[in-house]
Amino acid sequence: MLKLFNSQLANAVHLTDEQVALAVAQLLDESVPSELKADFLCQLAQKIETPAEIAAFARELRAKSIQPPLDAETRSREILDVCGTGGDHLNTFNISTTVAFICAAAGVTVAKHGNRAITSKSGSADVLEALGIKVELSPEAAAQSLRDHHFAFFFAPNYHPAFKHISAARKLCAQRGQRTIFNFLGPLLNPARPTAQLVGVPRPELCETLAHVLQSLGVRRGMVVSGKVGDAWLDELSTLGDNTLAEFYQDRGFTASIISPSHFPLQPATLADLAGGDRQVNAEIIRRLLSNKDLGPKRDAVLLNAGAALFVAGKTKSVLEGWEFADELLKSGKAAAKLAELAG
Repeated sequence: MLKLFNSQLANAVHLTDEQVALAVAQLLDESVPSELKADFLCQLAQKIETPAEIAAFARELRAKSIQPPLDAETRSREILDVCGTGGDHLNTFNISTTVAFICAAAGVTVAKHGNRAITSKSGSADVLEALGIKVELSPEAAAQSLRDHHFAFFFAPNYHPAFKHISAARKLCAQRGQRTIFNFLGPLLNPARPTAQLVGVPRPELCETLAHVLQSLGVRRGMVVSGKVGDAWLDELSTLGDNTLAEFYQDRGFTASIISPSHFPLQPATLADLAGGDRQVNAEIIRRLLSNKDLGPKRDAVLLNAGAALFVAGKTKSVLEGWEFADELLKSGKAAAKLAELAG
């Protein structure tokens, strides 16, 4: 089946939803050779995946994931995920994880979906462990944490066990220097089914594509961003250059825009000022930021992204108002208290 699809993709013919379902079944079948899976994933990427194909892959893979048992009251809330796809190779500290704590301190219910480091020195799971937070909770325990503490981490391998049958093919693609659809599927597969998402991508042309996908998957409020840093792009909002945004909300339609960091009260900074390290280094960075001890450029990066996240979650009426709210949460000690609560 994958051989037939490879021929179709080589002729730039897009896959139908039915064909995606068949392809996913083959990708998850351990009896199908990894080389054939890799050929398919490479061919699909070279054709360039359409929003419809990405959404179809996400639906099929979500249907095969383990679902946490969220109660009706938790499910009725606006549930936020804030994460980047990774892949920018710029070695910044864990900005979105820091933002997640601030949003939880603001009373937002945050379902953080992530993994250990793949393209960086410290993934969200790594730094959370270094902060003393358990990441491999059972689905029941994660659901309880989300309900009681407005924060839970959903460790991707525990919710997508079938992915182990794709890992060898993904490694082969990486050896060929070819990214695959799985490079940006992560934020689309959160098992808690967030209703609001701030997603960072390492290429600005992906913003509109992934925003349309999120909308088609039933997310109510979404923003996909890519931030310029010199000739490169962060999978976060950047304090160092213009930001490409694609966003949609229940009360208004889809919009695409460019936001300059000059709209915010930023300190002069360089990429080196945002650098991270291993899990222990990044954990200490987060502790200092949340306790309001680091007042430098890292704080600005966190405030900008937290401002966007709080806006997406419906807590504020603008990103700038979100920045100001996040600033208050750091100064008041509420952000540090949330970290202590979760690590206790």
